[in-house]
Amino acid sequence: MSPPSVGVIGFGEAGFHIGRGLRETGLESVAAYDLNADTPGLGERIQRHSRESGVNLADSPESLATASDVLLSLVTADQAVEAARQSAAFLDASHFYADLNSVSPDVKRDVETIVRDAGARFVDGAIMSPAPGRGHRAPILLAGPDAGAFVEALASFGMRMDVVSDRVGAAAAVKLCRSIVVKGLEALVIECSLAAGRYDAGDRVFRSLEESFPGLDWGKLADYMSRRVALHGGRRAREMEEAARMLDAIGIEPTMASAAARLQARCAGLGIRERFDGEPPEDYRAIAAAIESLSERAPVTEDSHDG
Repeated sequence: MSPPSVGVIGFGEAGFHIGRGLRETGLESVAAYDLNADTPGLGERIQRHSRESGVNLADSPESLATASDVLLSLVTADQAVEAARQSAAFLDASHFYADLNSVSPDVKRDVETIVRDAGARFVDGAIMSPAPGRGHRAPILLAGPDAGAFVEALASFGMRMDVVSDRVGAAAAVKLCRSIVVKGLEALVIECSLAAGRYDAGDRVFRSLEESFPGLDWGKLADYMSRRVALHGGRRAREMEEAARMLDAIGIEPTMASAAARLQARCAGLGIRERFDGEPPEDYRAIAAAIESLSERAPVTEDSHDG
């Protein structure tokens, strides 16, 4: 059997690292489509990542689908359905379409309907760790009746894939339940560091937490999590909104998920990433100070006040 050709829909952080990893295994045909490829600022980074990774950029969803056997959707949560719609007209029974986005089980099923109506095979996927550092070897949970065949198609390329269910939405549910803790903890760390900064209490707070939770370096965790919020607060807010939708759909009040989504969105709206020219430091104090400074300039709206 000849190696599959892989198309990546969305060439942001995850798409870049996974695409580059697959190319490094020797997979020759890896392409990507990103609607921001010609957008000033974002486009330059996408073009640079294409050159660095050896992943060719397609100029349309049609050209990507035509050139690919396997499509990996890696867009922001709010674009998952639209990405499937843009590709649907160009899909057929020869295609796998794997939605790897952090969206609710209901959205996964909506995407499945679009893909299956086009005649293609669909897989619900959830990436369970950040792609930087692991690339295509980041652990991925899969669900759906075609998940086993999808694993077979990519088995020789070192991907860490685990089929958890034949029911679409099951992989998404694991990811979003985990995200309630991870992204919720990021929001707590930001709120804690903002308050601690007012009293010069950060070091003592995190040392105290290390005594309560042995084995965790809370200072380093605060540095790491603060930087992730600064880099990807908008994407994380959308993910937590999806977690809230999942909870609401099953009758659980999404108190913490909704609060975390508002705080993440508030941070994204302040432009923290831009304050550091796209490269925030791993220093929770510096990021908290930037949030303080930018908040003083930001207009107070109902949404920003809630966040």
